[in-house]
Amino acid sequence: MAKKGKTKKWMRFRHRVVRNIAWAILTPYSRIKYGIRVERFRDQEKRPYLILMNHQTPFDQFFVGMAFKGPIYYLATEDIFSNGFISSLIKYLVAPIPIKKQTADVKAIMNCLRVAKEGGTIALAPEGNRTYSGRTEYMSSAIAPLAKRIKVPIALFRIEGGYGVQPRWSDVIRKGKMRGYVSRVIYPEEYASISDDELFDIIEKGLYVDEAVNNGEYKHKKCAEYLERAVYVCPFCGLSEFESNGDVVKCKRCDRSIRYLSTKEIEGINCEFPYRFVADWYDAQEDFINALDVREYTNEPMYREAADIYDVVPCVKKQLIGEGVELSLYGDRIEINNGGDTLVCTFDQTQAVTVLGRNKLNIYHDKNIYQIKGGKRFNALKYVHIYHRYKNIVRGDENGKFLGL
Repeated sequence: MAKKGKTKKWMRFRHRVVRNIAWAILTPYSRIKYGIRVERFRDQEKRPYLILMNHQTPFDQFFVGMAFKGPIYYLATEDIFSNGFISSLIKYLVAPIPIKKQTADVKAIMNCLRVAKEGGTIALAPEGNRTYSGRTEYMSSAIAPLAKRIKVPIALFRIEGGYGVQPRWSDVIRKGKMRGYVSRVIYPEEYASISDDELFDIIEKGLYVDEAVNNGEYKHKKCAEYLERAVYVCPFCGLSEFESNGDVVKCKRCDRSIRYLSTKEIEGINCEFPYRFVADWYDAQEDFINALDVREYTNEPMYREAADIYDVVPCVKKQLIGEGVELSLYGDRIEINNGGDTLVCTFDQTQAVTVLGRNKLNIYHDKNIYQIKGGKRFNALKYVHIYHRYKNIVRGDENGKFLGL
């Protein structure tokens, strides 16, 4: 028995056993399902690492585990810790480190230091989000001082081809090729002599991947389905909604359609489409929002749709409080009408709006966390973008470009 007052160790022997079993099962599965070639990290020796990776697929953590020996302790958002028994089982088997998304989580930092002190290897994606466009998303510069505090070698793990195989907005896995490998190791004696900005520059450049290129084929008969989770601005008619089927996506306002090709390129069917890749469209969409004065959209909603709403008790449970409620997005708030009772989440009183997984939405309003789950075609991204655009304007940063991802 542990002595009274003694802190229990984070690392357990069972984590190594679980890792070895998972490695034996998931390595052949990943190679067959994702077409990935993972290069084993031969210089690991018996020392802990801080693994930093770019984030392309929901399976990325398993690719990292295929490259390294021993258990790895991943930083994971509180969403996976709020599912009752399943969450308890995950914590028991692999003990991920919980972190609150879009917030400065001091407890998560302290837990990282604790694991490193015990000799554990830690892994995280500095983006904090899977890419919607194929280009590595925004990284916070706070990763550099955190890495220095942990004081272990930093391994930069690059994942390439993941966007082609399974874009964040898609439910299907295409037939194509991926690669995962350690591109660089930065040792403590190296980063101790450089500034935080210099270290961050090395990390950012080392993890940046641009999939907006024709570098192979990624085949599936449903390769365009649910692209509407990522795009909501039409280059011809502005704010809009889209509907996909097979390899085709159509704007519901102007009826223009595009086809998503196996090369990741897009082309117009009944129009001359101005973008070659989703990344180009995504960038233009952000430019459109960054030029919009969302305060003009406070009388009529920009979007109105049905969704389910949950009350989230962090790291405990999620409780359904409304099914098929009316969700309305305005330029300064989100309104949730549940059978005549309206919850108004003004952006001024909202600490964060984040997207989880493919299309779940978390609203951190006052002291509550609400999770929104729409249908298959639900676009959670637009709520994040509009929220951040409003915040940029009221802060006096109308030329600010960051929209939350």
